[in-house]
Amino acid sequence: MFKSGFVTIIGRPNVGKSTLLNHIMGEKLSIVSSKPQTTRNNIQTVLTSEEYQMVFVDTPGIHKPRHKLGEYMVKVAKDALKEVDVVLFLTNPSDEIGKGDSMILEQLREIDVPVYLVLNKIDENTQERVAKTLKAYSDFFPFKEIIPISALKGKNVETLLDLMKKELPEGPQYYPAEMITDVQERFIVSETVREKALRLLSEEVPHGIAVDIIQMKKNEIGTYHIEVDLLCEKASHKGIIIGKNGQTLKKIGEYARKDLEKFLNCKVNLKIWVKVRKEWRDNPMLLKELGYKNKK
Repeated sequence: MFKSGFVTIIGRPNVGKSTLLNHIMGEKLSIVSSKPQTTRNNIQTVLTSEEYQMVFVDTPGIHKPRHKLGEYMVKVAKDALKEVDVVLFLTNPSDEIGKGDSMILEQLREIDVPVYLVLNKIDENTQERVAKTLKAYSDFFPFKEIIPISALKGKNVETLLDLMKKELPEGPQYYPAEMITDVQERFIVSETVREKALRLLSEEVPHGIAVDIIQMKKNEIGTYHIEVDLLCEKASHKGIIIGKNGQTLKKIGEYARKDLEKFLNCKVNLKIWVKVRKEWRDNPMLLKELGYKNKK
């Protein structure tokens, strides 16, 4: 009997959703950064074995939106709760249940789907704090399963997978066995460049940036030539992104190229241009051009 189903990973920004997904898949498919709200689109990744196929949806974190991009991100996260077989609610050890988590859990009460409490980053906290958090959340919400993990180190991730397998219904193989993601190469390229910028830039800049791919083509000897615009909202941000003598932009390009060569399995020639697009996060037309458009 072959089993298949869909799993939604949901939680506040920066609790480790992308890190967990990347560990499960063994591929860097969803960008990881210390900055919150890193993931902007839900990324479907596919885990296939001889017995089952699990399709993961990694969503933007639910948060209070401050602009149209934020509204888009929250809608994507909420839509991901529909028509799935398992919901993984990710959070970190804390002294009390915060407003963000309680808001998400109240929304989860309205769905008829098994919800797992996945407590991440247990390796960074004391056993007492982990135990206190597990009790507080289990008293607040009727979770089907409760699993403490370290997504970064892989602790208890296999146990989590085994429990999810049991929830999958009998079903078809939705995707070819060799397929690991349904996102296009262009999306992975833009997200890789954005990740490097997030890692290297100061706090005031990151969420005001986006990546627009201008050209992406492979020549006859197998080298990818990629040109992208790195968009920012202010002229002052442009200077920060470029850095003194162009050093910051150079590092962004170097780090992105290394990851892209590994992902695309070929040599990459990457050019990044920095351009100012004032208040692009509140410009519906530009958001649509950049790929942030709600599904009807």
